[in-house]
Amino acid sequence: MNSKANNRDSIIIRTSIIGIIANVFLAGFKAFVGMASHSVAIVMDAVNNLSDALSSLITIIGTKLAGRAPDKKHPLGHGRTEYLSAAVISVIILYAGITALIESVKKILHPEMPEYTAVTLVIVAVAVAVKILLGLYVKRTGQKVDSDALVASGSDALFDAVISASTLVAAIIFLTTGKSLESWLGAVIAAFIIKSGIEMLRETFSSIIGERIPAETALAVKDAINSFEEVNGSYDLIIHNYGPETLVGSVHIEVPDTITAHRLDELERAIMRKVMRDTGVVMTGISVYAKNTQDKKVMEMEEFARKTAFAHEHVLQLHGFYVDEPEKRITFDVVIGYEEKDREKVIAEIRSAMQAAYPDFVCYVTLDYDISD
Repeated sequence: MNSKANNRDSIIIRTSIIGIIANVFLAGFKAFVGMASHSVAIVMDAVNNLSDALSSLITIIGTKLAGRAPDKKHPLGHGRTEYLSAAVISVIILYAGITALIESVKKILHPEMPEYTAVTLVIVAVAVAVKILLGLYVKRTGQKVDSDALVASGSDALFDAVISASTLVAAIIFLTTGKSLESWLGAVIAAFIIKSGIEMLRETFSSIIGERIPAETALAVKDAINSFEEVNGSYDLIIHNYGPETLVGSVHIEVPDTITAHRLDELERAIMRKVMRDTGVVMTGISVYAKNTQDKKVMEMEEFARKTAFAHEHVLQLHGFYVDEPEKRITFDVVIGYEEKDREKVIAEIRSAMQAAYPDFVCYVTLDYDISD
């Protein structure tokens, strides 16, 4: 696990360094050309390249901090630092966009005529090509190592290529028609930078708050668990993300009520090993639902409960059904989708129907939320 994490960190850092070098060179070229030609759009594009270089630097710092070994205060490591570094990058991009917008508005109010040359156009065209190549490389690398920061940087670089291309178009329009769109284009570029910063900030905060487990991860974990013969189903899967390389989970498994404690212990250990081997998720807790397997009457009761529950539109799942005959108690959980506005009412209706059908029993229905696929 550590070797894999170290290799991932090395790839992220190497890719970020390449991004820094490329963006610094592009910023220098664009700043020189922009000032020489009095083109506010090109100057703003240069500022955007500098913010990209700074973003790559913060990605490196965040990766280094996230890779620190666990300690007593942070026993599960520092992986979430990556999300904080992404938030800082978002704020920098947002600040760069606001600054660019202010400068563009000033130029609109007090315009300066640009002075383009063939060299100017060639440099901008080369910058477009470099940004496309850089963006594709960074984005594909980010997807390969599961780095949101790199994927975002790559996407941003491709978007910058479009912006630079629009600057080139504005220059051609000026040379052919004499109409200067520089300041207005600078304002448009600034608006797109601001939009990008806000979107990145929103996505980062969403990750920090805690998002739904990716469907492919949840299904892979459940497939590994359900591959064991004694397991009739896996439910209530929760996976906590402590960084891209540190996923910690818990789950309920349904097993026959005849299983021995010794076999259950063996089963849980085997499940933990398989899930870790197949998915990289550390299962720290496996709870048990016992399934009645000896009484035909109980099986009929479960079938009635399922028909009653699934008669409601937004009920997604029923699990953990168990009947305690001596105590005259029925218990089960119902998962209800977020589309249902009054979940408690649905639970009450299901409970009421069960009590009416089986008046000699006390029915306990637990509301579960749709937390994983």
